[in-house]
Amino acid sequence: MTDPTSDILESFENPYPGRDYVIETVAPEFTSVCPKTGQPDFGTLTITYIADRKCFELKSLKLYLQQYRDHGAFYEQVTNLILDHLVGVIEPRWIRIQADFTPRGGLRTSVTVEHGHQPD
Repeated sequence: MTDPTSDILESFENPYPGRDYVIETVAPEFTSVCPKTGQPDFGTLTITYIADRKCFELKSLKLYLQQYRDHGAFYEQVTNLILDHLVGVIEPRWIRIQADFTPRGGLRTSVTVEHGHQPD
């Protein structure tokens, strides 16, 4: 199994760096691999952020997330790793990732991680 890298993520200059506005991107077909069973895990990622100087480019985000199809990690690790990579690339004022995974064995798991402080 491979380790995802943030090298594929691209950014562009925030067109309104002086204004706080919320950007929300939903990836409804996220896939990773359970490290215990090797079975695929499916979920929906909702990435919500307030940009500072940079925004992430969507095609590169799609290609970045596709790296997780072969990556074995628990939900908590996957969600935190994605947050760390996005923070490292775009340095947002605030970002939240909510990962809602498809039920398995009658259990549904949601992991939410944040970085920074959301302005009032």
